[in-house]
Amino acid sequence: MSRAKNRKGPALATLTIHGARDAHRPGDPVVEPLVQSVNHLQALGTGDGLKYTRYGNTPNAERLQKRLALLEGAEASLVLSSGMGATACALLALLRPGDHLLSSQYIYGGTHRLFLEEFAAMGIEVTLVDPFEPRSFRKRMRKETRAVFVESPVNPTCRVIDLRPISYLTKTEGLALVVDSTFASPVNFRPIEHGADVVIHSATKYLNGHHDVLAGVVAGTQAYIDEVLQKEMLWGQTPDPFALWLLERGLKTLAVRVERANATAMAIAEWASARKEIKRVHYPGLATHEDHAVASEILDGFGGMLGLELAGGGKAAERFLRRLRLVTHAPSLGGVDTLVSEPRYTSHAKMTSAERARIGIPDGFLRISTGLEDLDDLLADLEQALK
Repeated sequence: MSRAKNRKGPALATLTIHGARDAHRPGDPVVEPLVQSVNHLQALGTGDGLKYTRYGNTPNAERLQKRLALLEGAEASLVLSSGMGATACALLALLRPGDHLLSSQYIYGGTHRLFLEEFAAMGIEVTLVDPFEPRSFRKRMRKETRAVFVESPVNPTCRVIDLRPISYLTKTEGLALVVDSTFASPVNFRPIEHGADVVIHSATKYLNGHHDVLAGVVAGTQAYIDEVLQKEMLWGQTPDPFALWLLERGLKTLAVRVERANATAMAIAEWASARKEIKRVHYPGLATHEDHAVASEILDGFGGMLGLELAGGGKAAERFLRRLRLVTHAPSLGGVDTLVSEPRYTSHAKMTSAERARIGIPDGFLRISTGLEDLDDLLADLEQALK
């Protein structure tokens, strides 16, 4: 694993294991212990140094948060109890009633509902724009605009957004650029290196990697993370120590898991491109992908996610899913098991068929998250399911 651009010190693969660890002494455990306690002894006569799980400052939280900040090249980070909790608290630390948010229209379905339903009820207006339209963000900016939100690579179409022109605008206009980088993980992409101010992850996915933890991450400056912490505390979005311990354990294998997923996804994408039963393959590693040039320039890996559009539409997708034996039909992504899902029934279920089609998710679209199984076994399963 190579070092992040312009970063001195250990490479990412090393940081996932040793980042923010205290110096070891003889007799110390090799594995960081789980401190399964909600509260901790408090000094008399002062509130300074008070440790409490909901405050996000207990031993398992502090070490993990420092490590995640190192991976993203940020001053600080905060772990929350879900990816949606991270998105909500991250933006509520930036926005107030009367403010305006510019967002890419290519976003996760839950984020779409958060923006257009919950934020609207709070008096925060959100405008969805096409990030691939030149000058789209500048054209729709207002004097009340406070931040720009994008997701890249996009769920589930795997579109890759070039942050550089967007970050030029946000820096010039004094706006915050917030990027959901869940699909990439820090192994494949680190938004702060490309001008982002805030990075969000659903840590449920690649960061944990084992389908057994629900968590989210926000990374940015220390002053900003202090603001997010206040939201986390008051909205009750802090994970428990065991979830943090499991997340730290999963993080240690992040680099090898993502590298394997990258290679597997590329092989499946090439195989799928030659199949007449598959109308279109969405994978930025393919030269035919509309964002291949940008992805080749800014990503360190093309990712473990890909989309397949079956030629027979929704009925063909259902037939295909029923025949799978090894690949698991389940929501979520980024873990050791290869998963397949239909966005029309999961991540984008609250949108109409026409709304999904407008953002590139027609009926018959399948999202695949590659795991760590043997490639030949995966291809054999996909092959027999198509017949």
